[in-house]
Amino acid sequence: MLPSSLRSWLGPIAALAALVVVGLGVLHAGESEPGTVDARIGAALDGVGPTWRHIALAVDFLGEPVGAATLVVAAVTGCLLLRRPRVAVLLVAGAGMTVGTATVLKPLVGRTIHGENLSYPSGHTAFATAFALVVALLVTGRLGLGRTAGTSIVLAAALVAGAAMGWAQVALGAHYPTDVLGGWCTALAVVPATAWLVDRMAGAGRWARR
Repeated sequence: MLPSSLRSWLGPIAALAALVVVGLGVLHAGESEPGTVDARIGAALDGVGPTWRHIALAVDFLGEPVGAATLVVAAVTGCLLLRRPRVAVLLVAGAGMTVGTATVLKPLVGRTIHGENLSYPSGHTAFATAFALVVALLVTGRLGLGRTAGTSIVLAAALVAGAAMGWAQVALGAHYPTDVLGGWCTALAVVPATAWLVDRMAGAGRWARR
């Protein structure tokens, strides 16, 4: 699941993303108000019209439990029909580990929005990015792309998915922009590590059967 051509790039990227998650968490620990950057970006995205709000709500639904579960089940079913069980495992494990990590971090950081709602990192953004990363890794592996092209596709998919969900979260007032960045980086840190672990476990299983 983690093409060898991408390991030399995704490893450092995952490590850097983890540092960003920790750094932002420490910086905003215990806060209940937006920082300067958050306030400026939030003001620019505030007050979207009815049409854009409906779009934001639709995107947001994909990160809600029902929407996310529907998306994962549909993707896993497709993987099994295509006889790609390892991708199905990574979809469930990658999304689950990413959302689980975000859920654990929220009370540790203790940042809140609208009262007592824990906000850092954004679980919706983390899920959307993780899902896109797994799909991009599948495409990269299937096409046999090289390091530069493969890394570009993986990062582009993560950026598009994270930006779309992040925009929805900020536009709806559910998260601060730095919460969104934290969620995006959480997925970038967790999914490559999970893919590596899935590959190791699959390799160990083949060795054990010999």
